[in-house]
Amino acid sequence: MGDKDKAKEVREKITFNVSKENNFSEWYSEILQKAEVTDIRYGVKGFVVIRPWGARTIEKMYKIYESALQRTGHQPAMFPTVIPASNFKKESSHVEGFTPEVFWLEKGKDDADEEDRLALRPTSETAFYQMYSLWIRSWRDLPLKIYQRANVFRYETKATRPLIRAREFYWIEAHDAFATLLEAEKQVQEDIKMTDAIMHNIFGVPFLPMKRPEWDKFPGAVYTVGSDSILPDGKIIQQPSTHLLGQHFSKAFDVKFVDEKEKEEFVYQTCYGPAISRILASVVAMHGDDKGLILPYAIAPTQVVIVPIYDAKNKKKVLEAAEKISLELFEERIDVEIDDSEKRPGEKYFFWEMKGVPFRVEIGERELKEGKVTVFIRDIGERVSKRIEGLAEEIEDLGAEYDVRLIKKADKYFKDVVVDCSSKEEIKNALDNKKIARFSFCSASHEGEKCAGYIEKELQARVMGTRADKEEKPSASDKCPFCGKKANVVIYAGKSY
Repeated sequence: MGDKDKAKEVREKITFNVSKENNFSEWYSEILQKAEVTDIRYGVKGFVVIRPWGARTIEKMYKIYESALQRTGHQPAMFPTVIPASNFKKESSHVEGFTPEVFWLEKGKDDADEEDRLALRPTSETAFYQMYSLWIRSWRDLPLKIYQRANVFRYETKATRPLIRAREFYWIEAHDAFATLLEAEKQVQEDIKMTDAIMHNIFGVPFLPMKRPEWDKFPGAVYTVGSDSILPDGKIIQQPSTHLLGQHFSKAFDVKFVDEKEKEEFVYQTCYGPAISRILASVVAMHGDDKGLILPYAIAPTQVVIVPIYDAKNKKKVLEAAEKISLELFEERIDVEIDDSEKRPGEKYFFWEMKGVPFRVEIGERELKEGKVTVFIRDIGERVSKRIEGLAEEIEDLGAEYDVRLIKKADKYFKDVVVDCSSKEEIKNALDNKKIARFSFCSASHEGEKCAGYIEKELQARVMGTRADKEEKPSASDKCPFCGKKANVVIYAGKSY
């Protein structure tokens, strides 16, 4: 095989055969495979391998989220993966909501006691609060704010998609306990702000904070707020959710404290769960293009790739210069890699663009003479010339500008996603055109469940809920498009995974 044939083979491996705009589903599957983010060939439905490029991205996302949690008073912990069956049964609505999704472990023949069964955690409320009942004694122990990194397991019966819908996913869960309901409600708002600060303003994924209708809240919660984003195929993907648990779990698990007046009270609780692997799905979908990934500078595994361009005569000199630049960038905590492989420069360019590396630094004989390098900027596809001296500072500035551009582009796209509707026909039209429908609705309590059933059955969509970050009221004359009764809320609906 000649050099041209090899180059063609490389391009075929990294060139995308489908358009993101025309066939998002195939594009998404192909980008995860070709960019080596995941591998679905593990052989167990709903379980995928996260490859090094995906794992390095997820690790950066974890670090950013954990830093934010610790800054707001949360401390890390590590809980067992298994949960005893008896724990689930202590909060009736919780066990009812999660039992169908639980993976139960098989044990020996002598361990047939139903109460003694062990489950792989679908979520960890019942694990944390068993311990909180031992740790919390006085008002001085509050607030207690603990989180953990964890894999969770849910027996998903629908069609699975890598990172989007799976039976195992990677997340963080924070479990907080307070002396008063007011403090707990403030925590819910803090969680919403944290999602905006990180998922939106760092990862570049805009969302709507939606208070779920009564029939769709987290099992055992007073209410649930889900952070709904949208993918290019018009389907809603739920991202971090936060739940006001009130005293439901504290009463079930006997989590009490003695207040300043020596009176014994049950704590008020919240929980918050950003699924890091699922957020990565939104990052890939929101920013990628037909050339491959476009990763935010803040979370790109490699932020700068240096491509030395040389011949036999100047190879040593160019590689030494590349190594010097690499070291200077590394010392400024910039993640950098030198591609000194035997591939042609054009092949390297294709490869690193597909991987979503924000900046490619090209250096050869000409650049060395001029004391400059050429920097290729992935998201806008432009080349700029930068001096070698002070390059690290230039890259940091370019990185900040890079992420701002991604956020602005995502916000522009998201701005036009929500469509106001006043009839069934307008709602259907909005949903069919990959939009979110906003409309007046009879009720977000159980009274509206019948109309929500119509939306689910006839429109293949779901009621997302009402805005949790601001109050929206229907006009006095508005009626529900489905039952004709007086509208009491403004609600959102969308097609979802």
